[in-house]
Amino acid sequence: MTEPLRIALAGLGTVGAGVIRLIDANGALIARRAGRPIEVVAVSARDRSKDRGVDIGRFAWIDDTIELVEHPGVDVIVELVGGADGPALALARTALKAGKSLVTANKAMMAYHGLELARLAEAADIALKFEAAVAGGVPVIKGLREGAAANEIARVYGILNGTCNFILSKMEAEGRDFADILAEAQRLGFAEADPSFDIDGVDAAHKLSILASIAFGTEPAFGDVAITGIRHILAADIAEAAALGFKVRLLGIADAGPAGLFQRVHPHLVPVSHPLAHVTGSTNAVVAEGNFVGRLFFEGAGAGDGPTASAVVADLIDIARGEFGPPYAMPADSLGHPAPADSGARIGRAYVRFTVEDKVGVLAEIAAAMRDAGVSIESLMQRGVSPDGRVLVAIVTHEGPERCVALALDKLRGSPSLAGEPMWMHILSG
Repeated sequence: MTEPLRIALAGLGTVGAGVIRLIDANGALIARRAGRPIEVVAVSARDRSKDRGVDIGRFAWIDDTIELVEHPGVDVIVELVGGADGPALALARTALKAGKSLVTANKAMMAYHGLELARLAEAADIALKFEAAVAGGVPVIKGLREGAAANEIARVYGILNGTCNFILSKMEAEGRDFADILAEAQRLGFAEADPSFDIDGVDAAHKLSILASIAFGTEPAFGDVAITGIRHILAADIAEAAALGFKVRLLGIADAGPAGLFQRVHPHLVPVSHPLAHVTGSTNAVVAEGNFVGRLFFEGAGAGDGPTASAVVADLIDIARGEFGPPYAMPADSLGHPAPADSGARIGRAYVRFTVEDKVGVLAEIAAAMRDAGVSIESLMQRGVSPDGRVLVAIVTHEGPERCVALALDKLRGSPSLAGEPMWMHILSG
């Protein structure tokens, strides 16, 4: 009988327990597809006594996560601890230096340290797999790295955070404000007690930097991602967008060209004719545009025990078959290192919402700032007075350089007519 692939599992949270359940349920099928069985032989987590809904008594329990690497017979380490640094990174480095292949769902670690880890894996001719780090069970990394490998990718973009998409689509469907929907998402388990990484766009930025590296053959550059989250979006913004024929979605967008590598996570107005406008709830979706394959659209569950465990085990099946190559689709030393592109030079349309005092001359002040900055206004909408005596003013611009909108907002900064910061959302083209 062919020897099984023996794995040691670090982290027994939702995903770790899901991996065990999946292997238990589909073990025979997995063995047929992998060409040999895949077995968990050792586990490690913070609390041995916690009930995880799976039997862990059949596995060797290792208190010190790092010692999983030395456990007899282990072929692959599965890291599900999480966090960019600390125990997760220490385990990853130790495993790869010891010649053990590594599977991880850790997008933060890969965004910050992926290049270092890729070099370690390549030097040892072992696998580093991280399909579960982006979009849960959606095989977008495999699709870009393998399915679209012959293509030059012009742009990769999409909905990369299920929490934000749940909140925005719920606000859209029910007309309720952000804080109310966030509280509900926390009660339902769609949002963490501290949701900052999600709602401020950091989680999506981690994933975008990984996708950009694979799509464009560049070193991961998380530090160059411009990030704006969704916490300042109002129900009125979503209603205004709907009236204009758009849906509001938090998108990560990356493209590479002569001007450099552009990476941004930002709320966008998405035309209702675009597939991303119809992605609701906690679903993730990614679009990639190849020069021969055309537009590819990946959609599915972006989180949860089942989908994420599915991606982890799919990586293990590849390793069992001996199917792996450079983690970022080409050798780490051949990855490019482009400069960040200047977002100010990008041409597009924008939605800008102001909360203003209800007094004479405010609209003229806004219009003058736009005119002086070279922004052409396509439409301007003013909504009724709120109980606090303030008015919402929304502007949609014609196409033009982003730096002009930024200049207009800079001219208005500090104006006594404005109550709070304006909300700037880009309008998705293409």
